[in-house]
Amino acid sequence: MAGANEWSNWAGNQKAKAARVATPQSASEVVEVLRAAADDGLTVKAVGSGHSFTPAAVTDGVLIKPTGLTRLKQIDKEAGLVTVESGMPLHQLNALLAENGLALTNMGDIQVQTVAGAIGTGTHGTGRTSGSIAAQVAALELVLAGGEIVNCSPEQNAELFQAARLGVGAVGYVTAVTFRTEPAFLLTAREEPMRLDAVLDGFDDLVADNEHFEFYWFPYTDRTNIKRNNRATGPAAPLSGFRHWMDDEFLSNSVFGAAQRLARTAPRLTRTVQKVSGSALSARTYTDRSDKVFTSPRRVKFVEMEYAIPRAAFVEVFREVTRTINASSWNVNFPIEVRVVPGDDLWLSTAHGRETAYIACHMYQGTRFDEYFKAVEQIFTAHEGRPHWGKMHTRDAEYLGKTYPRFEDFLGVRDRVDPKRLFANEYTRRVFGE
Repeated sequence: MAGANEWSNWAGNQKAKAARVATPQSASEVVEVLRAAADDGLTVKAVGSGHSFTPAAVTDGVLIKPTGLTRLKQIDKEAGLVTVESGMPLHQLNALLAENGLALTNMGDIQVQTVAGAIGTGTHGTGRTSGSIAAQVAALELVLAGGEIVNCSPEQNAELFQAARLGVGAVGYVTAVTFRTEPAFLLTAREEPMRLDAVLDGFDDLVADNEHFEFYWFPYTDRTNIKRNNRATGPAAPLSGFRHWMDDEFLSNSVFGAAQRLARTAPRLTRTVQKVSGSALSARTYTDRSDKVFTSPRRVKFVEMEYAIPRAAFVEVFREVTRTINASSWNVNFPIEVRVVPGDDLWLSTAHGRETAYIACHMYQGTRFDEYFKAVEQIFTAHEGRPHWGKMHTRDAEYLGKTYPRFEDFLGVRDRVDPKRLFANEYTRRVFGE
């Protein structure tokens, strides 16, 4: 059994043993934690639900858990502004918004992360005109390394706001987040199999014709499962309880998990497992509350690398990825996920300044991934790919500084608000420098 100061992320590939663990109940208590850490010469890292695959939260100093910071602070239904504490899980935020007739414009595909963890690592969904969760943030409250409680927004401390709303925990400890929301809405989901060539040949049209488009490709096959989510006037027509259990719990988690365990035990069966998996899910259409359509349960554990590449290069890059995998002996046992977002202006957003396609590569927990991830990463970086801040990659500050036009601006803010690197760890030193 792990000790009280030991921590592991969800996937089990990152572990830490902290000098101490803190669970502050307010911003003022965060101030006390930071000052005590500084006095003792310890660094500080925040940890949420542990759904990042990088060592972003790893520390041998003070680990701050957000379980005491989960309250609603303020809600303005007319303006659509909702302020919650940073440790609130997304599923709790979604329920709160729904109770008040509100919703986030876009989401990722799971909702177990804390709000600060989701925005701080650049969690995103897929959308023709709507991007990451951080792009929906209107203001922040955070505690700086010197112990100051600061509010920031596009109008107040604007540079700090740009750096902190997607800052990988490197510029301060976020204690509250204000989201821009909109009136609650329904989405109609259409999910169906499609041949890979048909998806790639029609990719631009599929993106243009749908508010939210994504697909999964099953390696070693020509099979994909595509998802098209578009707004609906109603009425709601959710999946029946049985169909939801059958598709999202039994097939997507229980049966898929069993298939992954089989492939891990007998790697020679991987290609057969992929063919069966690619044929298992049938077409379905349903209409439900937006967050229920955007998100789904993910209980089969894996490790993941995801890169953002220019949309214009996507088809070329993806075809190269498929050829590389199909010609390999890696036994890639998980589908590859593809999503798209528009460009934005967040300094460290993987979609900064360009329309973006995301390619996410997964491997089942406990199987070898090094050669696979290394090879596809070389393909991505040859096309100015930007790695997701919370997912596995080997890039460093030298590379990242060339792919983010405002990288030096971010570093400048970091130098100003945390000159002694209270919030640093091995990961931040690699991606941002000393």
